[in-house]
Amino acid sequence: MSAPDLPSFEYGATFAPRTRVDAQPELTVRPRQEKHMRNGWKWLTPAMVATALTAAACAGQAPSGQSEKGLRVGLAYDIGGRGDQSFNDAAARGLDDAKAKLRVAKAQELEATAGESDQAKEQRLRLLAQQGFNPVIAVGFAYAGPLQKIAGQFPDTRFALIDSLDAHAPNVANLVFAEQEGSYLVGAAAALKSKTEAVGFIGGANTPIIGKFLAGYQAGVAAVSPKKKVLVQYLSQAPDFSGFSSPDKGRVAADGMYQRGADILFSAAGGSSTGVVQAAHQSGKRVIGVDSDQYLQPALASVKDAILTSMVKRVDLAVLDFISGVEQNRFVAGEHLYGLKENGVTYATSGGFVDDVKPRLEQMRKAIIDGDIVVPTTPKA
Repeated sequence: MSAPDLPSFEYGATFAPRTRVDAQPELTVRPRQEKHMRNGWKWLTPAMVATALTAAACAGQAPSGQSEKGLRVGLAYDIGGRGDQSFNDAAARGLDDAKAKLRVAKAQELEATAGESDQAKEQRLRLLAQQGFNPVIAVGFAYAGPLQKIAGQFPDTRFALIDSLDAHAPNVANLVFAEQEGSYLVGAAAALKSKTEAVGFIGGANTPIIGKFLAGYQAGVAAVSPKKKVLVQYLSQAPDFSGFSSPDKGRVAADGMYQRGADILFSAAGGSSTGVVQAAHQSGKRVIGVDSDQYLQPALASVKDAILTSMVKRVDLAVLDFISGVEQNRFVAGEHLYGLKENGVTYATSGGFVDDVKPRLEQMRKAIIDGDIVVPTTPKA
């Protein structure tokens, strides 16, 4: 099993998402580094030393939700939670990375349930804030309304909302992605590897974000094979989001598309994608995974031979980046965009199945980053 071809980043070093600042970041006065202060002690009187120590202690006080041992991080998952092999697991990896690399004293993870109300999501976020978790990360656009309601009630809590710009407050950072750019590349890969007249797309639900996945995929396919059909099916219709957590629905939809002549499917359906992968494996066809590099997911190890590539959405990177910013008192509200330029989206090379077409895909990647290719965000009817 080959390692994923994904770069890693340290916060504040070489990586920064495109950011639209809707609120100015907090400015925190930090004491000078200990080694610099230690070199200066011999020039200070006892009174001056006492004054300096007091000032340093005040300047170094931790923000709300942060103790001397580190941050208390709250994470509210979308439907499927940790273990969905896709979107939520990408967020979970970001939290795990933060635990390993940053000063996280405690983390609390709560999971949404299928069919729950906005009130349930609101209560989940309120519970985390009331218990002193700061920052709090809401995973998924379905949290936008609930977060908008409670953000003002906890002005000292730093919130992140993944996949939506629909919650606005001085203490809310919106972590969003250029899904269409990564989807363009896997669409091109599908067209380059397909041996039939059609490929397919399965969406968890018909939402604007899933529409961006489809728009990019259609454009990538058309760039390589203009006459190739793209079959499309959604597993549920909003506000019913069960299509993101129903592997059985995914499997049935995939079987139908393979029977209609598609040999490669792109499944942008969260936890339901596991059913699509299983259908691909059983039928001897191919599937393109979503959000996580699904070839590397332990629960899919027995069927990973069917996974051509995955459109990797670096939710893990965004989560780690956000927590790092809070820890370093560099929180910025508003939109933070992760696209190909920021390595916020990419395609996976695990398994080596797209190695032969990688040079073509890399040319397309560069053209998108350089602005020579503008990927649509609205799918064709």
